Amino acid sequence: MTTRLLAAAGLLALSASLATAQTASPGTTAPAPAPTAPAPADTPATPQPTKATPMPGSQATDDMKEWQVAKLAKVNLAQALTTAESQGEEKGGRAIDADFEKADGKDPAHYSIKVVYPSGKLVEYGINADTGAVYKTENQPIERYFTFLKPANFNEAKTSLKDALTVAEQKAGGGKAYEAEVSKDGKAVQYEIKVAGADKEQTVKIGPDGKVID
Repeated sequence: MTTRLLAAAGLLALSASLATAQTASPGTTAPAPAPTAPAPADTPATPQPTKATPMPGSQATDDMKEWQVAKLAKVNLAQALTTAESQGEEKGGRAIDADFEKADGKDPAHYSIKVVYPSGKLVEYGINADTGAVYKTENQPIERYFTFLKPANFNEAKTSLKDALTVAEQKAGGGKAYEAEVSKDGKAVQYEIKVAGADKEQTVKIGPDGKVID
């Protein structure tokens, strides 16, 4: 009887050992997740925003100086002079003075150009610096601006303002003429021209003979 009991106990112990061997160990490590596939090599990079060039009349030009804004004008001063001199019913008008003005609440960036006619009539034309169109015309008394200069002085001038612009730009080593004033040298006229360069403005004086005054 005792021998049978020992045999039965041995069988039970062997069965328990086999069952334990078939059970997974509690410390088994779980499989690692599959790696994420890398992005394709030809994926285009996100473009970076570029800084736009400010144009005349835009808010970006508010803090710029006049000569800096003038460099951005699509219409140069020589073109504006040609347009102004072609206006009016009377022929033979000569541009004698030009000012560049930045845009404001009511006016675009423009050139204010004074033209004198053989009859002595003086007219100021506003030329849009972006389109070249005449947007303003105003008659002016010549005595208001030129106390010592008469219409005959302008009409007899050997050098025109347009020719003086070319000389001034060459003297400045390039750049863009954008303003011009006239004065009297004896009985003839001379010009004082402002030129907008790459990083500064220069003033060049042109005498009655078309030569630079040092």
